[in-house]
Amino acid sequence: PAALALAFALSGCASAPIAPPAVVPGPPTDTARIALSDLGARSYFGNTGGLYASGLNQPPADHDAAGLAGRNAIRPLDVNGLPSAAGKYVLISIGMSNTTQEWCSQSSAPPCAAWTLMGRASADPEVNRTNLVIVNGAAAGQDAGKWSAPTAATYDRIRDVRLGPLGLGEKQVQAAWVKLAVANPSVGLPADSANARVLFRQLGEVTRSLKMRYPNMQLVFFSSRIYAGYATTQLSPEPFAYEEGFSVKWLIDAQIAEARGSPPNATAGTLSYAAGVAPWLAWGPYLWANGTEARSDGLSWSPADFQGDGTHPSPSGESKVGAMLLAFFKTSHYTRCWFLAGQICG
Repeated sequence: PAALALAFALSGCASAPIAPPAVVPGPPTDTARIALSDLGARSYFGNTGGLYASGLNQPPADHDAAGLAGRNAIRPLDVNGLPSAAGKYVLISIGMSNTTQEWCSQSSAPPCAAWTLMGRASADPEVNRTNLVIVNGAAAGQDAGKWSAPTAATYDRIRDVRLGPLGLGEKQVQAAWVKLAVANPSVGLPADSANARVLFRQLGEVTRSLKMRYPNMQLVFFSSRIYAGYATTQLSPEPFAYEEGFSVKWLIDAQIAEARGSPPNATAGTLSYAAGVAPWLAWGPYLWANGTEARSDGLSWSPADFQGDGTHPSPSGESKVGAMLLAFFKTSHYTRCWFLAGQICG
């Protein structure tokens, strides 16, 4: 029940209305790192908080309607992408070491740890086992740049090592969870060359690559990094883990603006789902909290949630994210009708 309530607060995708974020006491400055879900209408180096525009944590009505249309388009397909009652639809993870650890396993290969998303889903009798197939596409060392081009080797790896052995094809992949970062960042906001802006551009490239590689991809849910204040290396420390949340926010806001008639964002490029060049984009669970300082919904990160490098999650950290992911897919109105057994979308 606690994880379920947490997912409703984090995802911005639950069917029930979400109240505007509460004001969290803090320094009267926009340099303080406050979770985007609590930052609201306040700002960080001039960048307004909230997971979506206007300091809110839920998508606007027009983007919500487009997401529901994408949800309703998910259906069982055969390996050639043709509708089939006996077909499958694939939910896949895309990302790096933290992503694979939280989705399935540190090695990327099965068997998945029981506390990860795939481990939890395989043991949950409510999860669809008829048409849904959950696949781990993430792998260690695969930061955002490794996914930017549709011809990238990491997509071939998924096709040959993850989908093929299950009798699945790329045309059956219809939804994804994406969690990416830029390795070894060095420039923070508000600089024009900030790591967050680099990731923003790369996420635009990844979005288009996903649609090219998986032509029936309908929905992509993004999460940014967990807390990195305990990091002992430069692989992905603070403030970069926090600032990458803005990369995701900017990406989704850019798609919404383009759908409303604005030109494609100059940094991210076109993200038009209407033109068929990108899937519909939204937040999955928002994972960042300021260490042991709990967010308004109770999420916090202790040193015990991390391995010795303070960057990669320990089993307790993996379990925390795995629970949040499962609760998100079981409760979001963009996912529950195809993620759970016995449900109907539409």
